[in-house]
Amino acid sequence: MISAVLLTALAAAPGASGSTAATAAAPTHISDAVAAPDPRPTPSGRFLLDPQGRALVLHGVNMVYKLPPYAPDEIGFDADDAQFLVDQGFTTVRLGLIWKAVEPEPGQYDDAYLSRIRATTELLAAHGIWVLLDFHQDLFHERFQGEGAPDWAVQDDGLPAEPQLGFPYNYFGQLALNRAFDHFWANSPAPDGIGLQDHYAAAWAHVASYFLATPGVMGFDLFNEPWPGTSFPKCVNPLGCRGFDKKLQAFSQRVIDQIRTVDARTPIFYEPHVLFNNGVRTSLTPRGPRLGFSFHDYCLTADLGLEGTPVQDISCNVFDNLVWANTEAQLKRTGDTPLLTEFGATTDTKVLTEMVDRAAEHRWGWQYWAYTGFDPTTTGPGDEQSLVRDPSQPPTGDNLDEAKLDAIVTPHPLVVSGTPTAWHFDRATGEFTTSWTTKKVRGLGSFAAGSLTRIALPTRVYDAGYDVTVTGGQVVSVADAPVLVVRQQAGASSIAVTVTPR
Repeated sequence: MISAVLLTALAAAPGASGSTAATAAAPTHISDAVAAPDPRPTPSGRFLLDPQGRALVLHGVNMVYKLPPYAPDEIGFDADDAQFLVDQGFTTVRLGLIWKAVEPEPGQYDDAYLSRIRATTELLAAHGIWVLLDFHQDLFHERFQGEGAPDWAVQDDGLPAEPQLGFPYNYFGQLALNRAFDHFWANSPAPDGIGLQDHYAAAWAHVASYFLATPGVMGFDLFNEPWPGTSFPKCVNPLGCRGFDKKLQAFSQRVIDQIRTVDARTPIFYEPHVLFNNGVRTSLTPRGPRLGFSFHDYCLTADLGLEGTPVQDISCNVFDNLVWANTEAQLKRTGDTPLLTEFGATTDTKVLTEMVDRAAEHRWGWQYWAYTGFDPTTTGPGDEQSLVRDPSQPPTGDNLDEAKLDAIVTPHPLVVSGTPTAWHFDRATGEFTTSWTTKKVRGLGSFAAGSLTRIALPTRVYDAGYDVTVTGGQVVSVADAPVLVVRQQAGASSIAVTVTPR
């Protein structure tokens, strides 16, 4: 995650109503309604589609453990955390892998480590949670006060790793770190003579092969927040940096092509250079089927002590709008499905509510940064950014950040038998509205009468229950269920739902 401090440093350098039960088998919990995710979703324009062609609207979190042994189960992330997530209406986790743990020696893969990540993936899938596997890095390696690359992949031309300014300042002050990125983007040979990128792509192919039959994998996120290396000053402008984008595109294509030699089904999400987070354009256009666009958005002033000030409001509105406009342009240009894979990392709940509401306006899914702390490479104390402070303890009471949860836990569609047209949560009144057409997202006809759509109505929001009015469909879930299930009526071309707190 890079946010405000980054550009600060750069500047310095049914026609029916009611919620009565209609079927005895109707789900009473979110996990009951979503069930274990099917083999793989398909990117299609603005949405990911499940194997039945239904549109998925994903709300979730990041869970990346950046310290040895780099596996979230080491700090107690387990079944009670998975259940807590689904109780909030969350159905996706961006789960971090660290290249150093995957390939500790050139060409040698640690399948014991991958087995731990797979066990966590299977646990999440059993709770109805889709997993985006993410090769995560920040500051490239521990030598630079970060994490990511194996020791053997660090080529810094013998320069001292100084000054030690921490994350993210080392990006701007450490020549050694930037030279290490330069060698990576140049595909310089590793000690065995094989290029660094070639190793990276082969490692991804090994991971893809290892997870080929693992349920619940929604995609692969190729490289977290690519940093341009010594060319970064050329990228500090709203128009972007086509020179570095050519290198990043070649790298992304190399990895995509290598993964596709072993896995033709799983969506692959590529990321723009990290300055995209703050409103800088990208020109990436990788080729291939089933591609997604993973982007981040961090308010420029959210962690500078300016919470609630006009300066912050102006900054967030200007630069966040640039990020989202650039993402819409990317969707129009490439057709690759966008997913907001990082936002948050702040205690400012106004920033969080505006981001979640903006995502709803654009009809995009998101993954909040981060589920828990224990984060050595982030702006500000990691614990301040977490939802659950210590996953080894039950996610209740003082172990929760209730204010952040209240900001980001909202009603939203989960699985839509049709094309979502809008959803909106009025935070002042508690009213939630959503609508969709019965036409399939991919344009191949319409869903038949009787098709079901599921909507998250978390108890955190509707603790006293709710009332529902529907046109074009019929409620078939039990009263006040945390998942509202709507069955399409015969002859309906569109469906609209209004939920009001009781």
